[in-house]
Amino acid sequence: MIDILHAALFTYFAFSVVYFIAINLVYTVLLLISYREVQYYMRHNSFSDYRVMVQSELVPPVSILAPAYNEEATVVESVKSLLKLSYGKYEVVVINDGSRDNTLKELVDEFDLFASKKLHQEMIRAKKVRGIYKSGLPQYRNLIVVDKENGGKADALNVGINVSQYEYVCAIDADSLLEDDALMKVMKPFMEDARVIATGGIVRIVNGCEVVNGRVVRVGLSRKFLPVFQVIEYFRAFLSGRMAWHGLNGLLIISGAFGMFKKSAAIEAGGYYPATVGEDMELVVRMHRTKLEKREEYRVAFVPDPVCWTEAPESLNGLGKQRNRWHRGLLDTLSIHSDMLLNRRYGVVGMAAMPYFFFVELLGPAVEFFGYVVVVLLLLFGQFNLDMLVLFFIVAVLYGVMFSVGAVLLEEVSFRRYPKPGDLLLLLFIGVVENFGYRQLTAWWRVKGFIDYYRGKEGWGTIQRKGFGPSTSGSQHAKR
Repeated sequence: MIDILHAALFTYFAFSVVYFIAINLVYTVLLLISYREVQYYMRHNSFSDYRVMVQSELVPPVSILAPAYNEEATVVESVKSLLKLSYGKYEVVVINDGSRDNTLKELVDEFDLFASKKLHQEMIRAKKVRGIYKSGLPQYRNLIVVDKENGGKADALNVGINVSQYEYVCAIDADSLLEDDALMKVMKPFMEDARVIATGGIVRIVNGCEVVNGRVVRVGLSRKFLPVFQVIEYFRAFLSGRMAWHGLNGLLIISGAFGMFKKSAAIEAGGYYPATVGEDMELVVRMHRTKLEKREEYRVAFVPDPVCWTEAPESLNGLGKQRNRWHRGLLDTLSIHSDMLLNRRYGVVGMAAMPYFFFVELLGPAVEFFGYVVVVLLLLFGQFNLDMLVLFFIVAVLYGVMFSVGAVLLEEVSFRRYPKPGDLLLLLFIGVVENFGYRQLTAWWRVKGFIDYYRGKEGWGTIQRKGFGPSTSGSQHAKR
């Protein structure tokens, strides 16, 4: 019996080593594609004058959708930030998703809101709208606040789509900050290519930055290690991941914190699906599916330059809940669209993007986590020699270091948002040390996401936030 157990452990160990080698080769290919795409983007947009572009009558109007649930700490500052964007014609639609705190009252008081008789067509079924408000202040005439029954973020966004008046809708989180020209940059692909149905911008960590009047005036790193770890993760996810899939037209995720959609294409796909915690990814996959089944040409683009700043969790508890939810959302989306996996009918999406997210992003944390468990068991049984330990270390850790450092260097040679040499050195240092403890912890959180998904856990979980000021605090409710 012991011999069978030893054989099983060695078999899994060998499998995990081969698996790590395979996925790290995939990561290398994606990093090289990302580098090519970033360099092309930099050359293609180096002479763009966005200040001139926003004044053109050819720039399409945009509806910004900002769902809010229990956001009283940051909602006023966030909305003011949105109302100051450098863009031609746009409206800001804030959807109060049945908040239990003073979110609506804060908005009513600050913006002198009054009940409007604005009519809207329910193109996507959603929870009941209790009231639509407009501002009595002339400088805020492009602000609309919708008060609705609680139904979750996806339902709130569907209401926003129904109420919005323009063909292009930008979905953001109410607790996020956009840079002045972010809207123009994320709209540019639509203006250049009529096939584009959705674009996403990069999301960066605001922790450690100086924010004044809803604007990031100084970019910096947090004094706490946990948010800095997440800066590295965001580099990998956006610059080394989504940039590559953009180049292959297989991008499956547009961040819920900042994404632009052609409204008609979103409605054609049925809008956001409320019964999933991964509503942002699920909608993008469904938009792919709709266009591919109709055999229509289209593109889903990623733009690495327009920045959306978001507050990262600063506690292990909050971060664990976030990663758990992300993994449950990924698993749910892949389950809903499982028939697309390795299906030639869906082209690059079915034959490359879906397999990557299934075999690498979804299963990778479980293979890695149980690989560590097997190593520990083999050590306890005295069946593990030094050569095997070194092999596992090289494959599982050193390649991860290279990939993280590569993502940091890609940021440095392209956008250089962290100009201080000390910040760059800290990021490179974190890119190394995250592989000793932090990486294993995130693998466990994602494995727990599997467990919670099959236990039927729903909702977002509550994440405490400080807000954008030194003394503010807020939270995100489970329904978000």
